[in-house]
Amino acid sequence: MPGTTVVDNAALLRRHGMHVTAPRLAVLRTVSDRPHGTADDIHRLVLAAIGTVSRQAVYDALTALTDKGILRRIQPAGSSARYENRVGDNHHHLICRTCGRMVDVDCAVGDTPCLTAADDSGYAIDEAEVVYWGRCPRCVAATSQKPTRQKPTSHQQKTARQETDQRVRPR
Repeated sequence: MPGTTVVDNAALLRRHGMHVTAPRLAVLRTVSDRPHGTADDIHRLVLAAIGTVSRQAVYDALTALTDKGILRRIQPAGSSARYENRVGDNHHHLICRTCGRMVDVDCAVGDTPCLTAADDSGYAIDEAEVVYWGRCPRCVAATSQKPTRQKPTSHQQKTARQETDQRVRPR
């Protein structure tokens, strides 16, 4: 979906039997441009893009688009749900423990090796979620270059603010 137009997104919504609305189109564009955003991140960006839109309209659009399989909702342990438009390929994610950055990673071997469980208990497995945790190259470099405690970078401060907002926000 990167680089898709309003017409492409409108057609996508219609193919899935959905009404074409400004919030849905803006949510699709935003998630396409910036995958792995939280609902609040997406709301902020949609608001900046189209002006007046309620938080609830964005949440409703995310729910509807996820229910139709147009978007994928990922909720790593201890983190707010994030959204992406890469669906249907059973890819996985790498998440930085320091800054929270998330990136896609394909299965290690073959098309769907992680779908073969040691004991499937009779289930017809069609999806697996794997999350790799660690530190991104930027955070590794930042800690290896600074032997003494330094003032956090603006990137780290922004991430810390977002994590605090997520912990403080009632669920």
